[in-house]
Formats: sequence, C-alpha cells, structure tokens
Amino acid sequence: MSKTPATPATAQDPDDFAVQISDQIESFIVAVTEVAKGDEPDSAVPFLLLEVSQLLLAGGRLGAHEDILPEERYEPDLGAEQDAMDADDLRERLAALLDPVDVYSEVFDPYEPRKAPVAARISDDLADVVSDLRHGMAHYRAGRITEALWWWQFSYFSNWGSTASATLRALQSLVAHVRLNQPLDDLDGLDTDEDLTTTEDTLEEEAGQVMAEEIAGPLGLRPVK
Repeated sequence: MSKTPATPATAQDPDDFAVQISDQIESFIVAVTEVAKGDEPDSAVPFLLLEVSQLLLAGGRLGAHEDILPEERYEPDLGAEQDAMDADDLRERLAALLDPVDVYSEVFDPYEPRKAPVAARISDDLADVVSDLRHGMAHYRAGRITEALWWWQFSYFSNWGSTASATLRALQSLVAHVRLNQPLDDLDGLDTDEDLTTTEDTLEEEAGQVMAEEIAGPLGLRPVK
C-alpha cells in the first residue's frame, strides 16, 4: 500500500522557519474567513485585532530575514486557485459585518512630508492581505517552499505588510475608543474615494457623533468601568 505524500508542514521539522511562517499565515487566513462568516459578530473586532497582531509577527520575521531568492527565474504557474471564500465574497462579508466602523483614515507613507491622509476600509485591507497570503500558500502546498517564502517576503514589503499595519492601527484605535469610553466620530459620510486633504476640524464638521456604546454591543466591546 502506498503512503500518502507528506505535506510540507508535516515533512519538515516544526521548528523550521518555513513551517512556522506558513502555520502563522494559514492560521490567519482560516481565522479571517471564519470571522467573515458572521457566526460570532460579538467577538469580531477583538478577534481580528488579535489575528492581525499575530500575522505581523510573521511579517516582522520575514522582514528581518535575509533576502529570500526564488529557485526559478519565472514564477511557476499556480493553476486555478480554489478557495472556500474568494476575495470579493470575503470583502463583502467583512464590510457588512464591520459596517459602522469599516472606513478609517490613514497616512499611506509616514516618511513622505505633508502626506495627506487617505480613506481606507478594514474589509478591503483584510481581503487584500488574505489574497497575497493565499498566493504564497498555493506555492507552499505545491512543495515550492522557497518560492512561497520569497513571495510572502516580497509582498510583505510591497503590499500586505503596510496594509496589515494600517489595519492593526485602525482596530487598535477602535478598541481603545470603546474601552476608554471615548466617543467616535461618525464616518458614515466618508468613503474611500473622498479627498482627505482637509484639516481635522473640517473632518469633524463633516462627521456626526456616534457614542461608543452604540457600537460596543454589536462588535463585542465593552468600555472600561
């Protein structure tokens, strides 16, 4: 009887760098997909805060690692990628789940002088990050370990690292507002195609007030007593 081929995760030492990174990335993908199903909306925001924080630990390790070079000059064809929930579906589900607080403002590059803030969505960010990570995971599951690590490291620097960092900042700020019982500005009138070159005072004039308790219950958050 022939044996079932071992997956990369079981064929290698669990202390191996590639195994640890892939485990963290796969855990994040699974966790975000489960949150997007909406089965436990009361714990969505705290859970996402935890998962994004843990993912960025993997990202930090990839960033600190020496440059990883792919074994082949051209990226191998991945073929059709089968995912339980595609990027658009994931984005839409997260947007519905996070509707009261999905949009936030972020400075894209803190090292560009006078860089204006831009509007972003947590749902868009998470879907984009998952798409990047799934691409590398397809290589990993096909046994192309170096190719997977190269992709995860490259896309960490070029896209998902900064995207996840911005998302983490938004989630942490949201949790802090609620736990500290501080009002949140209403961002219902703000969207991702809006110019945010205005001052904070102007933004406050455009936004109404949404008290923390209005979102605390639905999102599983409680203010500090």
